[in-house]
Amino acid sequence: MLQQFLQDFGYFALFLGTFFEGETILVLAGFLAFRGYMDINLVVLVAFCGSYAGDQLWYFMGRRHGRAILARKPRWQAMGDRALDHIRRHPDIWVLSFRFVYGLRTVMPVAIGLSGYPPRRYLLLNGIGAAVWALALGAAAYHFGAILEGLLGNVKKYELWVLGGLLVLGLLLWLRRRFRTLRAERKAAAADQAAEAEQAVAQQQKPREGRDGH
Repeated sequence: MLQQFLQDFGYFALFLGTFFEGETILVLAGFLAFRGYMDINLVVLVAFCGSYAGDQLWYFMGRRHGRAILARKPRWQAMGDRALDHIRRHPDIWVLSFRFVYGLRTVMPVAIGLSGYPPRRYLLLNGIGAAVWALALGAAAYHFGAILEGLLGNVKKYELWVLGGLLVLGLLLWLRRRFRTLRAERKAAAADQAAEAEQAVAQQQKPREGRDGH
């Protein structure tokens, strides 16, 4: 049943996962390829296409609406400012390598587009970066299965446990990032409330100062 499901929907799910931000789903697909449920060559190809397409979209959105996108979330705004600083100093290096820095997958392409990085150059280097990322992570996950088999013997007995562990790890990473986002939003909201309170106090003091002057 698992094999039929993966044949019907596995590659489509992999494309969607890597389109948005899919380190975990690529690792899962690489392990499933080792177990024979998927083809490792197709896994790498689909992961490349999803990653490349997603980051091209975020780049062009960054060129047109970069500041508005980053302003939606306080954490994105802070990360975007840091990303812009990195890009100005080493633009090509960051275009090639940002996929390997956890948490920057969405923000960095937006910042690259906002920075005015040339579209044709990004088209080329983004493709190289996506290919290296898909091949390296897919191959690492595939060989992870081989290492497990060497340690545990027949991996089939444990494959559901391994898949469950990888899913739990992905969920924990998502929850960690979500928690940090919520914490940043609460801090930003508290800072806005404090600024509004100070502004209200200042406005109340102005009429008093006017009356005292008379």
